[in-house]
Order: sequence, then C-alpha cells, then structure tokens
Amino acid sequence: MTIERKLARLFRLDHDGWGRHANPLSVWSRYSVLPLFLAAIWLRNYSITLMIVVLILAVVWTFINPIIFSKPKDASSWATKAVLGEQVYLNRDRSSLPEHHQIRLYQILKITASVGVFISLWGAYSFNITHCVYGVLITYLAKSWFLDRMVWLYHDNVNLDTF
Repeated sequence: MTIERKLARLFRLDHDGWGRHANPLSVWSRYSVLPLFLAAIWLRNYSITLMIVVLILAVVWTFINPIIFSKPKDASSWATKAVLGEQVYLNRDRSSLPEHHQIRLYQILKITASVGVFISLWGAYSFNITHCVYGVLITYLAKSWFLDRMVWLYHDNVNLDTF
C-alpha cells in the first residue's frame, strides 16, 4: 500500500471524498493550511490561548478541507485534474504508471516540498520571517509542480469526457 493511500484513508478520502476534494475550492484553499500552522507557532510568545485556537483551527481545517466541498460538475479545472491524477498516482502499486511517468521527479518534488515545510517550521520556531517565506515558497512551488505533473498523468490515463 502506498503512503499516499494511507494518507488518503487518514483524511477519509474514499470515492466520494476524492470527488469532493477534486473541487477547485478544496485544492486552492488547501494552500492556507501551512500558513495557519506557522501562525500558530509564531503566536506562542504572544498568547498561548490564541496559539491553541489557531492550532486547533489549522488541524480541523486540515482534516475537513478535503471533504466539505461539493463534487465539481466536471473535470475541466486544472485543480480538479490534479486531484484526479493524484488518485491515479496513489494506485501505482495496483496499476503501473505509463513508462514516461515512472520517473524520480515525483519523489524529488515531494521531498523538496517536505524540506520547504521544515524550513518554514524552523523559521516560525526561530521567529525568522525570511525562513518562513522561503520555506513556504519552496513548499508551494514543489507542490504546484507536482500537481501539474498529476494533471499530465490524469490526461494520459483517463477518458476526459467522464468524471
């Protein structure tokens, strides 16, 4: 079982959940999760109560975001195609990817995004706004590039007339 499938289970992304997460509002608003966690860490010296409230908000938003939106009417959005491509990618242990998608770039982008998260978290912990900004930029550039590759994977594996 791929780690992505384990994470999908954690976030309750079954067939209907994936459909709701494919809503562009879910995809784009998901970019707010990391800044919420960083804000919570940053607030620790100012107000523990506010820090806890923001931290709880960040955790709740992380888990409800993929499932609170309605399923999109079609798969015409880039964001929708990215999520549908992610579904293809997470099942790569059950159905192999086309040869031109069996590349290390996907792993490199995920590792790069993770490094960006650690840099941004360290920046928030050390109150270094530069590290926070660079970490978020690294994370979101790598994640966006990964999502773009998932759109390509979707186009190569799915009948575009169905959703």
